[in-house]
Amino acid sequence: MAADAQVAAAPKGASHVTAPTLALARRPPRRARRRRAPRARSRHPSSDAFFFLHLFSSSADGHHPSAVVAAKVGAKAEQRDGIARPGHSEIGKLAVWSVTSAKPGNGVELLRDDCLDTYWQSDGAQPHLVNVQFQKKVRLRELALYAKYALDESYTPSKISIRAGNSFHDLREIKVVDLEEPGGWMHVSLAKDDSGGGGGGGVGGDGDDGGGGDDGECLRAFFLQIAVLSNHQNGRDTHVRQMKIFGPRTDPTALMGRGISFATPEFGQFATVR
Repeated sequence: MAADAQVAAAPKGASHVTAPTLALARRPPRRARRRRAPRARSRHPSSDAFFFLHLFSSSADGHHPSAVVAAKVGAKAEQRDGIARPGHSEIGKLAVWSVTSAKPGNGVELLRDDCLDTYWQSDGAQPHLVNVQFQKKVRLRELALYAKYALDESYTPSKISIRAGNSFHDLREIKVVDLEEPGGWMHVSLAKDDSGGGGGGGVGGDGDDGGGGDDGECLRAFFLQIAVLSNHQNGRDTHVRQMKIFGPRTDPTALMGRGISFATPEFGQFATVR
C-alpha cells in the first residue's frame, strides 16, 4: 500500500527514478586520459643485458671473458706502474715519503700519483734526498724509478745512491747506480747477494732483470733513502717522475702450510681474496 501511494504521488509523465540514479546521470563525463608514448631507450648496444650475456658466455679459446679482460687491464696497469716481474708486490704505499726540498707545485706527492706526465722537482743544493720510512721492518727486493732524459735533459739524474737502515741516523750505503740517459723505468735490485752492489751494477731498464732477480735474499730495513748525487749536463735540480718500491709477494697458502698452486687462469683468479 505504501509503495502504491508513493508511485501515485509522482507527477504524471515522470519516470520512476531514485535519487542516486539522478546523481549519476547529472555527473559530467570524464575526460579521456592522454596516454604518453613510451620513451625510446637510447642505449648503446652494449647495454646491461648485452654486457651480462657477453660476460657469462665462453670465448673461442675457452677462457672466461671476464678473466681475459681482467688480465688485459692488469697488464696495462703493470706497464704504467713499472711492475713487470712476477712475484713482486708494491709496498711503497705502506711508507711515509718525504724529500729534502721541493719546488712549489712539484712536491713529493707527485712521485706517487701514478702519472708519468708529472714530476717531483728539487729546489736546493745537492744531494737531493728522498726518504721512505716504514712503520715496521719490511723486506725490500727492488727499486723502480721513472726518468726521461729526452724530456728533462739536465734535470735527469745521472748518479744515485741507495741507503738503508733502521732510522735516519744509522743509514748505510747499499748501492751506487749510474744512469746513462735513462728513457723510462729503471729497476735497481736490492738483493743482498747482488754482484752489482756498490759499483753501479744491478740496474736494468724496461724488460731487463736488473741483476739479482728473485734468487737473492731480500734487504730488511725500516728506512730507505734515495740520494740524487749528480745530474746530466751538471744540472743542479732534478726531476723524478715516479718511484716504486717492491717486496716479495707472499703466497697465503704457503703461510697456512699448504703447498697449493693453481696452474690454470680459471682457478688462479680465485687463489686470493682481495
